Amino acid sequence: MTYLLMALGVPLLVFGANYLVDGASSLARRLGVSEIVVGLTIIAFGTSSPELATAIYSSLRDTQTIALGNILGANVLNTLVILGATAVISPLIIRTNTLRREIPYSLLATAVCGILANDRIISGSQDSYLDRADGLILLAFFAFFLIYVITIARRSRSTPEPGKMLGLPKSLALIAGGLAGLTLGAKWLVDGAVQIAETMGVSQMTIGLTIVAIGTTLPELATAVVAVRKKAPDIAVGNVIGSNIFNILLILGVAAVIRPIPLEPQANFAIIVALLSSALLLVFMLIGKRRCILERYQGALFIALYIGYVSYLVIAA
Repeated sequence: MTYLLMALGVPLLVFGANYLVDGASSLARRLGVSEIVVGLTIIAFGTSSPELATAIYSSLRDTQTIALGNILGANVLNTLVILGATAVISPLIIRTNTLRREIPYSLLATAVCGILANDRIISGSQDSYLDRADGLILLAFFAFFLIYVITIARRSRSTPEPGKMLGLPKSLALIAGGLAGLTLGAKWLVDGAVQIAETMGVSQMTIGLTIVAIGTTLPELATAVVAVRKKAPDIAVGNVIGSNIFNILLILGVAAVIRPIPLEPQANFAIIVALLSSALLLVFMLIGKRRCILERYQGALFIALYIGYVSYLVIAA
């Protein structure tokens, strides 16, 4: 049954991604809001729902290191694999505002998380934790992000972008159906992967950084690939960047408020990799003949870096 559900999860993710992109694009046109705003909010929150469910479940079961590993591993995968894969399919145009604001905010969120979690380095404490006060600080940063998104949503209202426009009920139904398919498909994949990995005696942090992160990030991957194929790159970029911000500020914030999360050495390495991958994305956008475009070779390099990162984790484990 475990293998059967894992196999069924893949097509469910693909169908869910199709419905989600169609519904979100139609909603953006109907509301006169840019697709990047929809990607940063509705889709980012929806595709992050597997991480949220995993984090809450892990915290309640006192296995919160899985939650931390899942979030950090998912953010590394979001940047290196999802943006990399979409760029390989088609060079990915990243808007100037995203380059100047959303990506640096994602970088800031990761840095704040690293500072808050490293009590031993920052304040000389015996142990390092993301405690409840740290969780509230992360949630406060998330509130600022929501205010920013609401502001740009108001400023970006314009005539509908060209494309198919569905009725509001149908658009919402597609979004809801797509999110349901993504969440259920990811759950089947994650449950099976965790069950199989635990029989191998792998640590919770390693499981979170690799298998769980890959499983819960499949909705973002499926959504981004479908969005690019449907000529909606803003949804793909907004989905990835928004998901990274949601993961760190909202999901880790909620998980830490439920139960303090201990910091393991592997987590610090993942934080460093997440910071470097976001910084490398900024560098790529500022060099080359075509700025603000993630080229195919750069996407391929991102994927190669992720393979090396996961290989190191497996060897270290």
